[in-house]
Amino acid sequence: MDLKQCRLLVTPTSYGKNDPRLKTELEALVGEVIYNPTGKPLKSTEVAGLLKGVDGYIAGVDGIDRAALEHADRLKVISRYGVGVDSVDLQAAAERGIIVTNTPGVNSVSVAELTVGLILSLARQIPEGASALRQGLYPRLAGVSLEGKTIGIVGFGAIGKELARRLRGFDCRIVAYDPVPDHIFAEANGVELVPLDELQRLSDFISLHLALLPETRGLVNRDFLSKMKRGAYLVNTARGEIVDESALLEALQSGQLRGAALDVFAPEPPSPDNPLLAMKQVISTPHLASQTDSATNRMGWMAMQDCLAVLRGETPAHRVA
Repeated sequence: MDLKQCRLLVTPTSYGKNDPRLKTELEALVGEVIYNPTGKPLKSTEVAGLLKGVDGYIAGVDGIDRAALEHADRLKVISRYGVGVDSVDLQAAAERGIIVTNTPGVNSVSVAELTVGLILSLARQIPEGASALRQGLYPRLAGVSLEGKTIGIVGFGAIGKELARRLRGFDCRIVAYDPVPDHIFAEANGVELVPLDELQRLSDFISLHLALLPETRGLVNRDFLSKMKRGAYLVNTARGEIVDESALLEALQSGQLRGAALDVFAPEPPSPDNPLLAMKQVISTPHLASQTDSATNRMGWMAMQDCLAVLRGETPAHRVA
């Protein structure tokens, strides 16, 4: 297919933000590029209104469901700018002959780095201290050292492994659970692979790094939280749907958990009246995990290359469906 005859929809809000060449080179190669008009992830109805006449779609975390895809009269490829494809109706895409790709591995370091930052922020009450000082207060906040503590990693894939590498310097015990454990990596990096219930019992901090699948949706529910060590912390930089927010709220209110750090919510953005946002023991961030210069640049180039490959009739490097 002649790329100059193609129209592309590009919706990730950080696309080209750190490397303008992502936009200029794409615009030079294709006939027309349509960018996200809202500055935020699109809902299904918004996606539907933009898909007509579009050949390629470089997609953020938009709602790409069956209803939206019914308006895709020319679409050949959805190239996800990121790893997760849970927001894409893969069955509906397949029925319409639409290829779906993603960008695996490109944001692993950035997500792991943010996770370390959130763990430290919880342990040392950094946001609370900074806020108090701006208000003219000078509290002596009692922190928690990571030295000698146990940190549990639930989901020991690329991101979980990068997190483990970075935690080794804190002299903490690292335990991990994964349905398909990598024993070789674990042994080489001082990580103990344990069953999930043992991880819950042992961990002072639990960090979630699971893909959103039918079996992980709502995994962190009342039962899960009740099995955690009393006074432990929960960190979620994976997907909001993995955590039952009402159960988490109860666990925090009761003192079962001492604190939580959440970079993801369900839905996103969360409602301003979400009670978790008002809790001082909860650190909330707006899905920042992959928003670094290195991660967004790599995601952008990989998503663009696979999108254009499909439009040229070539095989994309990272096809999901």
